[in-house]
Amino acid sequence: MEGRRNAALADMARDAEIERSDFLVRAGEQLERFMAAHQARIRDLGGLVLIDDDPDYLAVAPDGTFRSRSRVYDEAAGQWLAETEVIETAAELAELYNPADILQAFADSQAEDAGIEERTGGDGAAVTGDLYAEVADQWAAGQPEVREATDEASAAVGLYELALDFQDRSQRTEAGLVEQFENAAAGLLGLVSALVIVEDDDEHLSLAVGGFRGRVIPEGGTAWEDISSPDQIVRYYDPTDIFGDLAEAIADTYPAVTGESGTGAAADAEGDAAEASGDDDLEGDEDDDEDELDGDDLDEADADATR
Repeated sequence: MEGRRNAALADMARDAEIERSDFLVRAGEQLERFMAAHQARIRDLGGLVLIDDDPDYLAVAPDGTFRSRSRVYDEAAGQWLAETEVIETAAELAELYNPADILQAFADSQAEDAGIEERTGGDGAAVTGDLYAEVADQWAAGQPEVREATDEASAAVGLYELALDFQDRSQRTEAGLVEQFENAAAGLLGLVSALVIVEDDDEHLSLAVGGFRGRVIPEGGTAWEDISSPDQIVRYYDPTDIFGDLAEAIADTYPAVTGESGTGAAADAEGDAAEASGDDDLEGDEDDDEDELDGDDLDEADADATR
């Protein structure tokens, strides 16, 4: 009896985790769409304070990132300490806050919530409200430093440095995509078998519980190197190739995932092949008819010669 209860609870917990992961993905995507649609307005407003209920504080910065601050009492020091967390994307925000509350906070925002202003904590002590000034500094620090050029040679150096800078930025962005996929797929990976994406003499990449795992022999090297973090993976693989090859691996392992569209495509291919074969038969018939006509012409010519 107890075993059946435990099994039922385990099944329910697994389904709940899957539903939770699916909900967070969809909620994060909805928040991302909302933020993208109003990105220019948020920037023009200089950011917006969404929650300011001591000790909770949440603000969206002009660049679209979020600042979440909470205050905790340090008994050893005998004072309140403010902790600020930077949340880069709306998808991450959905993990910490109810998305409905975030959207309601946008709906309830007033003019005084916009821009930079100093705020006071519930204990009467001044709490730094220049979060947006800090964000602005970080935003400026994140912009590429373009070398001043006065001739072709210095312009070439500036372009070279920019190319390296944006190569690094691109790798960070790609690593973020890999990490986002692993987080979104976490609830599904425990229900499927490990998927081999790449298998070669000098490289191996698979996906299972825990995310992507692989190993490679770097060019010019002789020893295997394990790769597991998103930063390591994008050093050797393009995310577009990873996700494309993964889709193929899933379709090979679970053919049913292609659904009716896959069956229809196969049927269309067979129909095209049959049609092509039919065309060949028709061409063959036409060739036979031409041969018969040529034979009749020869018979007539022989008859005329005999006369």
